[in-house]
Amino acid sequence: MIKHDQMEVDPKPGPDHGRKPKLRDIVGPGLISGASDDDPSGIATYSQAGAQFGYALGWTMLFTYPLMSSVQMISGRIGRVTGHGIAGNLRRHYPIWLTYLAVTLLLIANTINIGADLGAMADATALVAGVPAWPFLILFAAFCALTEVFARYASYVRHLKWLTLTLLAYVITLFLVHIPWGEALRGVAVPRVTFTAATLTMIVAIFGTTISPYVFFWEAEGEAEEVHVIPDRHPLNHAPREGPSELRRIEFDTLAGMGGANLVALTIILTAAATLHAHGITDIDTSADAAEALRPIAGSYASTVFALGIVGTGLLAVPVLAGSAAYAIGEAFRWRVGLDRKPRRAKAFYGTIFAATGVGALLNFTTIDPIDALYMAAVINGVVSVPVLAIMMLIGQRRSVMGRFTITGPLRLMGWLATAVMAAAVIAMGLTSLP
Repeated sequence: MIKHDQMEVDPKPGPDHGRKPKLRDIVGPGLISGASDDDPSGIATYSQAGAQFGYALGWTMLFTYPLMSSVQMISGRIGRVTGHGIAGNLRRHYPIWLTYLAVTLLLIANTINIGADLGAMADATALVAGVPAWPFLILFAAFCALTEVFARYASYVRHLKWLTLTLLAYVITLFLVHIPWGEALRGVAVPRVTFTAATLTMIVAIFGTTISPYVFFWEAEGEAEEVHVIPDRHPLNHAPREGPSELRRIEFDTLAGMGGANLVALTIILTAAATLHAHGITDIDTSADAAEALRPIAGSYASTVFALGIVGTGLLAVPVLAGSAAYAIGEAFRWRVGLDRKPRRAKAFYGTIFAATGVGALLNFTTIDPIDALYMAAVINGVVSVPVLAIMMLIGQRRSVMGRFTITGPLRLMGWLATAVMAAAVIAMGLTSLP
């Protein structure tokens, strides 16, 4: 295989363009990106939101849906149009220092997130099995890294798609508890914000775990990777006739993936509000704590389903976190990148996956409080997303990069609105946190 920046394509459509697409051909990077967005650190954040504030922050899920969907469509378009990810396009068209800054921030945020997610997965398994957590931590880290490195791309992505079904655990949990729907729907439909440091930090954490940098990079790279491994797909800059159908596919894939992610996030907030907050339990530090707290209130079955959902989403999210970091670093330093490559053909790329996963796992054996790490991973994602969003928007509307497929109209407006909202939330959090 050749490097991404050396790819040549036949602009003629492939032989399969006349066939009716199957569902597995339509759903892909968008579905996986959306599902991985509900990772264990996200589950902890949503659980904290429901436990501390009841139904009051349910509106954030409706508010973020169009914003995150627009952002993901833009990232998907960048990958599909150019055949390169965000970091690859950034390196080609902007100062190299900006590329290094963006990928460094992403690597730091992702590594902390990986550590938090692995710790939550181990704690959840220990909760169900009644044994120490650390062996599971090592097992999950090794399994995620080895599977991502040695599985072929098509097989690996197929398994990731099936893992998205683990999110149904939280929908099931919702129906195992009593929800006062009138109060819950008011929290979803009517925004309520108190300008305190705790509330604004929680809002930034929610925004940061729904509009996350690693998800931007993963979706762009997922689209770029499929250009390289699926014979009848080409970068749209080289094969513009594929544009209309491919952009519709990206739109459907993204709306479905982000819609599912936000629905699941909302069910977690509502479940925590109806059980934990309603019973005066407002101090939930991890997703495993939320599962344990559910046991005396909603029963052991609800607690077990919630805990197993943490493991399933972690098995999906950790490889996405490590993979997005490896793609970004690899494109920044012009390495051979791609999950379809054999390990010996992309040693640095796969080495980054091992390193990010390994360092993340080791964070759980340091004095760093894993409880703080879970929450701060979401806050860090919120802060990092602001410059990354701005960079992505500049790439998406630049004709020298996107050709005839530049981001225009409502999609461009929503992308900049998402950037402004994230920036405003981060600034407000910073101001209210000042002594």
